[in-house]
Amino acid sequence: MTGKLPSRWRRSVTELRALIWLALPIIAAQMSHTLLGFVDTAMAGRVSAVDLAAVALGNSFWVPTFLFLTGVLMIITSKVAASNGAGRPEETGPLVRQAVWLGLVIGVLCGVALFSVEPLLYRAGVQEELIPKSVGYIQAVALGFPAVGMYQALRGLTDGLSRTKPTMVIGFLGLVLNVPANYVLVYGKLGFPAMGGVGCGVATTLVMWFMLGCMLIYLKRSKLYDACRLFERFEWPRWAVQRHLLGLGLPIGISLFSETSMFALIALLIGSLGAVVVASHQVALNLTSIVFMVPFSLGLAITVRVGHSLGMDGARAGLFAAKVGIAVALLFAFLAASSFYLLDDLLPRLYTNDPEVLALSTALLFYAALYQFSDSVQVACAGALRGYQDTRIPMLLTMVAYWLIGLPSGYILGLTDLLGPARGPAGFWQGLIIGLSAAALFLSVRLAIIGGRRKRRFPLERSHLVG
Repeated sequence: MTGKLPSRWRRSVTELRALIWLALPIIAAQMSHTLLGFVDTAMAGRVSAVDLAAVALGNSFWVPTFLFLTGVLMIITSKVAASNGAGRPEETGPLVRQAVWLGLVIGVLCGVALFSVEPLLYRAGVQEELIPKSVGYIQAVALGFPAVGMYQALRGLTDGLSRTKPTMVIGFLGLVLNVPANYVLVYGKLGFPAMGGVGCGVATTLVMWFMLGCMLIYLKRSKLYDACRLFERFEWPRWAVQRHLLGLGLPIGISLFSETSMFALIALLIGSLGAVVVASHQVALNLTSIVFMVPFSLGLAITVRVGHSLGMDGARAGLFAAKVGIAVALLFAFLAASSFYLLDDLLPRLYTNDPEVLALSTALLFYAALYQFSDSVQVACAGALRGYQDTRIPMLLTMVAYWLIGLPSGYILGLTDLLGPARGPAGFWQGLIIGLSAAALFLSVRLAIIGGRRKRRFPLERSHLVG
């Protein structure tokens, strides 16, 4: 030995350093988004159990829709990273101009869909006292979805260029605005009426439009993006480009929607069990959502690293970046599971003082600790596959894992006596473990296949988006 690390270890350390420095601002940005939900849940919980349950049901609709919209536009990050790695930044401006149109249109459509959820709540058998506040909260948030779509398209540019700090800063500015806005609108301060849980939705929409404005101002004024030619000219939507982006992005959105809507449907299925059960489920789910932002952000960073490596050095480097990312995700999963297990009776107290809600939330956190490993692996593998721009097969695999394996398992265990006495919400969380484990297995195999198939070279064609 010469005192130097072997070549493979040096590569691992270099890749690890690049991944961590890329991921940290993304984690901070995603955490700020998740903390918006934490603020909503915590402030609504201080009003009443009904307001807390209404926000919980509202989240079960708009959060999956938000992630669907975000997922469709994630392909922008991969494409920008690949073009940047290949030394062609001039392609990114035309790409993002079209992506902004795509984000606007899908954001409007998602907002319209959210305005139509009231009949679903009645058909699901949700307690009638929860429905008016849930609908008001959902419709208030829906008004911000056009801003979300455009913001995510612009974020694809900054993240894809490995400049993740702007997203972090803007995310925390949004959080800083959300806290006082919630305080004023939820509790009725400064002459505003006390809106309860509905006020949380209004505050969230204000934050969404504020963040879009901040991103536009930053990109317009920063000289770092001049080579991208984003503001070089105005463009109307081009159908060929929109179809191409949808073809790659829509499967990602459907994959994310499949996972999060599984959680949403569980909230609806247990909605008939009463406000205490719904509130307990929401407390445990919100805690896991906060923790999930770390592996989710790692997945975004892995997408950038894989995409950049494909553009610069080929598929072998991309697969190496993916393996390093999965190892980091597993390490975090161990830390997260340990935290949930050791602090299961303390964490729910951040949300409520209701003894019944505290007891049930504590029990559910045990299952949350168990599924950290499979959840971290599946989201890391999904991020790597996005970097390869492989989206359709992963979509099908996740839909099978969540809707044909996880959700039916949860329903059988939670609401039927087929495998013993019905276990209520605990049965559904056991089903989540089964579904996420299946997704982790399927996506790991898919990544191994794609990595082996493209081991020698990755054909990166010059983008047809320029023109």
